Amino acid sequence: MTSRPAIATDITTLFGARNTHAVEVAVLQPADPFLDMAGEDLRRRIFLTESETGQALCLRPEFTIPVCLDHIASQAGTPRRYSYLGEVFRQRREGGNEFFQAGIEDLGDRDTAEADARSVADAHALLSLVLPRQSLAVTLGDQAIFEAVLAALGLPRGWRMRLARAFGSAPMLEAALADLANPQRNSQISGPVAALVLDGDLDRLSQHIAGGMEEAGLSASAGRAPSDIARRLIEKAELRSVRLSNEAFAALKDFLAIDVPLDGAAQALETFAAGAGLSLGAALEKFSARAKAIEAHGLPSEKIRYDAAFGRPLDYYTGVVFEIAAADGERALAGGGRYDRLLTLLGAKTAIPGVGFSVWLDRIEALRGAAS
Repeated sequence: MTSRPAIATDITTLFGARNTHAVEVAVLQPADPFLDMAGEDLRRRIFLTESETGQALCLRPEFTIPVCLDHIASQAGTPRRYSYLGEVFRQRREGGNEFFQAGIEDLGDRDTAEADARSVADAHALLSLVLPRQSLAVTLGDQAIFEAVLAALGLPRGWRMRLARAFGSAPMLEAALADLANPQRNSQISGPVAALVLDGDLDRLSQHIAGGMEEAGLSASAGRAPSDIARRLIEKAELRSVRLSNEAFAALKDFLAIDVPLDGAAQALETFAAGAGLSLGAALEKFSARAKAIEAHGLPSEKIRYDAAFGRPLDYYTGVVFEIAAADGERALAGGGRYDRLLTLLGAKTAIPGVGFSVWLDRIEALRGAAS
């Protein structure tokens, strides 16, 4: 186990001043929620194991999902703000595989603009506390705005889902846009599978795939379920049948090129939407309300950038996403976002809005060491 960072005491003191409930969650967690909801990049880095009963388990790779699971199990009321500071475990190319994260998960506040702004402000305050002489750069994106643009362009559901999943991964988004511009017409699938795919027969295709996996001695629990594979094959066939018009494709590229200070972002989006003949509706209203709330927290909105192509590689985000880095550095020191569907997917009986952030304490310590 790695040693507790020297800045931990300062951070927990700040959490107390921010009216949070300190929470500890188990190191060993059920693996399925992470495999289903955490995003491809994180799924590749998880340390997996099994319980005595065969349940898939993993070492805690992040805190958001475990904190939400504990909140649901405790049946605690909302709004409620949880703070944490502890180790996470991921296979990483740099450094060790164990490192500390700290953060706040803000659950149940129906004033989403205020909660979003508070999350950005809390993350900024934490970094300013432990890096007092460091200039910080804040980058914001918005999953909801991106999805509103896709819907306004008239993209079918399959394409909206693929692009939404790619948001946050530049290579995945670039590949998806290339396929959208020049869809592949030829399929390597043949025989009975091809016929079932073309018919869109999910049930029979799932049964066919399950039978093939059984004959090959493959366990459905070792990877994607037959129904997931079948749904993806049908979706791919549908995607190949769509080609976006030149005008719509150009509008999408224009949107993704927006990168402006936050205090001019709402106007930039309004100008884009008017020029493209699109309506962004409630997503733009929420964006504007959040920008005003961030400014009200004392964060200079002219020094925070909105990048329309910026996302974070976790599948559960639904709204604002953000990262904070040293102004002269590329690696994020803090990152977070809104995840309004996550608690329902994890088993909550009623919808609970949520937003939160985490900070990478090993990166902070490295900066402090370099500055001393």
